[in-house]
Amino acid sequence: MQPIKKALRKSLIICLILTFCLPLGGVMLGVGLAVSQPAVWAIGIALLVVGFYGTAIGWAVVYVPKKTLYRIVSAVMEEHLHTVQEIAVQLSLSEKNVRNLLDQCFQKQYLPGIKRNGDTLILNENTALGKEEHYAECTACGARFLYTKEQKACPYCGTPIRK
Repeated sequence: MQPIKKALRKSLIICLILTFCLPLGGVMLGVGLAVSQPAVWAIGIALLVVGFYGTAIGWAVVYVPKKTLYRIVSAVMEEHLHTVQEIAVQLSLSEKNVRNLLDQCFQKQYLPGIKRNGDTLILNENTALGKEEHYAECTACGARFLYTKEQKACPYCGTPIRK
């Protein structure tokens, strides 16, 4: 859940900054006009414009979609809903919309350790590709141990393994 929480927090900060630009721009415009400082009122106008357009765009385009993805990840990780149908019913969304949102979550790696099998989410139990380990018992000292292709000797007495 950490990556989606981080992205959501970042989106919230951006939207709050854009929201605060609107009143700050109004104050700077008023002060700049009152003291006849064109630089201050120019900055005020710029902040008003950024705040006016940026606030609506920020909340609607930046924050709300991330919040929806957060809700999907929360349904999977915390509520343990593992089918598209369960998630759709719980969140009052269409199954098609849930599939699209799950695809976005997987693309942005918000659901680590989980993979999608049709409309079902399953735990990714694949192991990392690497050295294959084998179990053996030493014929010389009787020790039981794991060995790899590269190391075919008893780690205790050094006797080569015949397999």
